Amino acid sequence: MAHWMFQEHHEMFRKSVKKFVEKEITPYVEEWEENGEVPKKLFERLGELGYLGIKYPKEYGGLGLDFIMESVFIEELAKCGSGGVGAAIGAHIGIATPPIWRWGTHEQKKKYLTPAIQGKMIAALAITEPNAGSDVSSIETRAERHGDCYVLNGSKTFITNGVNADYVVIAAKTGDGPRHHNISLFIVETRWDGFSVGKKLDKLGWRSSDTGELYFENVKVPKENLLGNENEGFRYIMQNFQWERLVMALSSVALAEKALEDSIRYSKERVQFGKPIRQFQVLRHKMVDMAIDIEKARHITYRAIYLYNQGKDVTTEATMAKAYAGEMVSRVCDQAVQIHGGNGYMMEFPVQRYWRDARIQSIGGGTTQIMREILVKRLEIMQEGSPEA
Repeated sequence: MAHWMFQEHHEMFRKSVKKFVEKEITPYVEEWEENGEVPKKLFERLGELGYLGIKYPKEYGGLGLDFIMESVFIEELAKCGSGGVGAAIGAHIGIATPPIWRWGTHEQKKKYLTPAIQGKMIAALAITEPNAGSDVSSIETRAERHGDCYVLNGSKTFITNGVNADYVVIAAKTGDGPRHHNISLFIVETRWDGFSVGKKLDKLGWRSSDTGELYFENVKVPKENLLGNENEGFRYIMQNFQWERLVMALSSVALAEKALEDSIRYSKERVQFGKPIRQFQVLRHKMVDMAIDIEKARHITYRAIYLYNQGKDVTTEATMAKAYAGEMVSRVCDQAVQIHGGNGYMMEFPVQRYWRDARIQSIGGGTTQIMREILVKRLEIMQEGSPEA
């Protein structure tokens, strides 16, 4: 559905991305789901087309465009029918490379951002640990300064692209000060001694993205690989969350839209009691409810993206978008399975994959419960700042 946020050049770009996805991604989804990862050649191909550097400066090989243009790419990529493909590419451009762009030195950008934009290096972001998920400040991985390097010890889990990444942006404790002022970010190359991948994790959904456990045993990280300032990593992580959550909200909207499209098509083809099931009022109304739910999430998400593109703090708006869209996509995909009936439960129908992929959207990037806790605090701040307070 057309929206005022997208101008003619955005829609022209959408057509080219859609054509690429239909030709070079969708036909291979089943193969990549079976393999449990997307091939590196997909990153390279996306790099050739400029899709991995849409928002990044031309100085580093990007296209120098805006977040709205990248939103178009994220939406169309999500419609390939595999959440795992979107997760792998989304982790690369949406959460792993942005910290280097925002807080990295010129040398770091040339060494790590440029090849990532070209698709020659795969990036991952590693924050979550076995005992530290939503509570980022409780991470236990440590990096201790020794001369010209930091020595890294610890572990991470649930890391998208963790198995095949060439480098990982890692959060580690660098001091014993206040909880939110003792974390730093480092760029760590996976080829370095002491870095190892424990195993590729077997997941319910997002099966075409590799997700791994990472271990660091006395990994020597050169001091020049410190990202930004020491002990300011928590702030960087929180700022990075805004775009990550908008990417997840946007992909939720696109996936739900795909599920609805499949449901409408199936309802025209499936005949029961002598007529297509779309003629049954109960199913027509069900699909209308799905469409309304999608449209609510779409407008909440688009508004947040529009404000973010203007450089505004959208902590509240992005959190609302993530909270609503992340739950909406599960509702819509569940109803899509119901409309497909017994066929929806069969592996040869892609709607079962939409349903499985949808379930992570209310967990990854901050659970819905955490989103609501953030919103409670934001509302309290708003109330305290009002004239009536």
